[in-house]
Parts: sequence; C-alpha cells; structure tokens
Amino acid sequence: MTHSKVAVVTGASSGIGAACVSALSAAGFHVVCGARRVERLNQVARTAGGDAWPLDVADAASVRAFCEHVPNINLLVNNAGGALGLDRVSDATDEDWQQMFDSNVLGLMRMTRELLPRLEQSGDGHVINIGSIAGREVYAGGSGYNAMKFGVRAITRALRVELLGKPVRVTEIVPGMVETEFSEVRFRGDKSRAAQVYAGLTPLTAGDVADCVVWAATRPAHVNVDEIVVKPLAQASVTLAHRAPG
Repeated sequence: MTHSKVAVVTGASSGIGAACVSALSAAGFHVVCGARRVERLNQVARTAGGDAWPLDVADAASVRAFCEHVPNINLLVNNAGGALGLDRVSDATDEDWQQMFDSNVLGLMRMTRELLPRLEQSGDGHVINIGSIAGREVYAGGSGYNAMKFGVRAITRALRVELLGKPVRVTEIVPGMVETEFSEVRFRGDKSRAAQVYAGLTPLTAGDVADCVVWAATRPAHVNVDEIVVKPLAQASVTLAHRAPG
C-alpha cells in the first residue's frame, strides 16, 4: 500500500498512542512510532505496518536521534506523558514534578521544535497534542499534573498563533477518563487502586480518543479543529461522575 502522508506518534507502545498508530495506519498514514518500551513498540509498529524507533521525549539526545529517522512528516501526535502520584502540594516531591514536566511539557516542546520545519515544508502539516481535562479543571492532589496539562494547553494555543499564515494546523485533543495504563502508572503499579478510578462507570477507551485524532487529522487542509473535548457519558467534570451502586 502506498501512503501519501507520514505521521509520527510519541508514547506509542500502549494506550492512546498505540491506538493512534493503528487508527492512523487504517486511515492511510504511514506511521513512525516512538516510545521507551522498544519490544512493545515494535509489536505495535509491526501490526500497523509502520516503523518504530526508540524515543524518550525527556531526553534531548534521544529526540534528536529519533527525528533523524523522519525526513518527511505531515502529522505529529504528541502523546507521550503521564501523571505520577496524587500528592497535594504540601507533600509533593521535586522528582515527581520534574519527571512529569520533562515528559509532558519539555518533551512536547522538543518534538515540536525538531519537526516543525519539516511539517511546514510538507505544505500540509499538523500538530496534534494530547491534553486532558486536567488542563482545564483543577482537583485536590492534581496540582502537579494540572500544571503540566495547563502547560500543554498554553503551548497549543500559543503555537496556533505563532503558525498563523503557515501551512501547519494545530489541535488539542482533551480526554476525560480513559481506561489505559495511565492510572496504574500514576499509582506506581497498584492495579487495585487504579481500577477504582473507573469503578461503576464506563470510561472512554484509547480507541475513542484515537478516533478524535483521526477525525481532526483528516479534515480538509483549510479546516483547523482547534480542540476536541471528549468525556464518557458518565463524567461531567474532573470530579463529578455518575457511578453505579456497588
């Protein structure tokens, strides 16, 4: 199959990233996948018929090495990131906040900065950042992750202004509850605690978010979808959700 467009997806070894790889490939993109877990990444790429290269967005050298494998690009999906812990500011640790900042904010900046010239040269470029409703609403214990995702929103909006008049679209996808490894990572492998996040309701799937990415990416070149906020039917806000009894 001949692919007319190239997409790069970060954090592609599982969850939303892996679902984006599959969905974009099905939509006709040739997908270049990046993530730290190389074995899982290779499996995702093989299934989708894409390419896979190791990538740690928190490491500037890793970003540069990865991008050397991407001579041409039309779409960049900045998905890598995540949360660590649920500590209030009074109990926050420098290490957790630094790690979140390096992946969610600096990683997004590094990937975008490195690939932006090639996106512009394509004549039909697109940057899609995976945000979160935590970047719009705060909650107790979320201050660190809130700060990172508010940052993603700010970068996305500023980039949209900076690229005005250039052939590069900018979109933020803003999910609510999505059942992936997100909560398990946040709670450092505590599967029981992670499961409680989604107890009593039907959360979004990674595929639901990937559908939003593909829809935004496949609009005509003159159409910029600034943002898509998507939540489960059972979730009205960060802290308000309807859960079945028991």
